[in-house]
Amino acid sequence: MRECVIFAGSGNPELARAVSEQVGMPLGTCSVERFPDGETSVRLLESVRGNDVYLLQPTCPPVNDNVMQLFAFADACRRAAAGRIHAVLPYYGYARSDKRHGRREPITASMVALLMKASGIDHVLTIDLHTTQIEGFFPGPFDTLTAVPTLCAAMRGELPADAVVVSPDAGRVKLATEYAQRLDLPLAVLHKRRESGSETRVTHLVGEVEGRTCLIIDDMISTGGTLVESVQALRDAGAAGFHVAATHGLLLGNAIARLTDAGVQRVCVTDTIAQELDEGGVLRVVSVAGLLAGALRKLASDESLEELF
Repeated sequence: MRECVIFAGSGNPELARAVSEQVGMPLGTCSVERFPDGETSVRLLESVRGNDVYLLQPTCPPVNDNVMQLFAFADACRRAAAGRIHAVLPYYGYARSDKRHGRREPITASMVALLMKASGIDHVLTIDLHTTQIEGFFPGPFDTLTAVPTLCAAMRGELPADAVVVSPDAGRVKLATEYAQRLDLPLAVLHKRRESGSETRVTHLVGEVEGRTCLIIDDMISTGGTLVESVQALRDAGAAGFHVAATHGLLLGNAIARLTDAGVQRVCVTDTIAQELDEGGVLRVVSVAGLLAGALRKLASDESLEELF
């Protein structure tokens, strides 16, 4: 293994510490401060000359602050003559802005990728991108891990034998199929029609859910609105219980309360985004520290990541 340094940004320091412990390497010492006017100040407190540097910084809310901090870290490492700079983004912010819906809109996911390259980042490692085309936005090596096996292993004992995996829309069928295969469960799909720029309506259901517990999957949970709509459509079809699983739990505002009020019994997410304590016990957080630690060990030894996918 080459000489390596792991730096933790302020996006998810608990996950960074867990990864460093499993890799067997202490976190690099650094200083992250904010000036009174809101500007980010980053300073490396140890040498990185010629070393592989891993910047563990999910670009989660506050997204703009965390993205800027990532750029500042990368620029500091580049100017300090680091060998290779790896951005480890458990959650890739701006991923939903992957295409234009009109002629006068930015593709912000691409813009962030190009800015990462410009700041000195040589390689990006992330988990469960919103869309795989984002890999092509970064002009360099880009690896996307998946937390689906980790989530399935955690949920296998909680789901009844007659459960069914549900894709909330046609765009998540591939992801739902992976869950269904790993859990050895049947698959159902909700089809929707967009009513306006912010509203959709479930038009029909493909699959049998009557009397069964439904595991509704997605790559991320933001406000929970889409999932609440899915639960209502499945209840109308006779479903008996509801679990939800997603890699990234943004869980903005009262998302957990909305899901609980809709009848969801369990929400299972990973710690790609730091989570608050759930007083009601509905939320279960599964760690991806082992997955990331395994990837970092292989990268440091120039080994393939194939067995991690």
